[in-house]
Amino acid sequence: MCKVLGVSQNCYHAWVSRLPSQRQRYETAFLTYICASHELNYCSYALQGKRIASFVESGRKRMADELKDQGITIDELQVGRLMLDNYIYVIRTHKFKRTRNSNHNHNIAPNLLGGDFLATGPNQKWAGYISYLWTAEG
Repeated sequence: MCKVLGVSQNCYHAWVSRLPSQRQRYETAFLTYICASHELNYCSYALQGKRIASFVESGRKRMADELKDQGITIDELQVGRLMLDNYIYVIRTHKFKRTRNSNHNHNIAPNLLGGDFLATGPNQKWAGYISYLWTAEG
């Protein structure tokens, strides 16, 4: 392997036995806090196998603020880099959708059935139902 990479065996063994640098130790500690915050936030930060920089951009400030609330001082850009390098990004848990507008002057339709849904024949009682099913497309 050393011949293929063009590295001497002494350099390789020195690299293997070298202790982590201070920066690597700090980043490992910060990453531990980031992963713990991920768990505490009901996994709204997801660990995925591919890099999506736009998700990280939207989540690094939130993560840095959460770490700051815990008393951990870390730069927002460093949080973003650690999240990107470790495939952690934000997943929106639900999309806000206003389903009705209660601020209007329209008449409210009366409840004509009064809970009596039994019909003796067809086309006597009609009802409607609206549901919103969210898909990956929105």
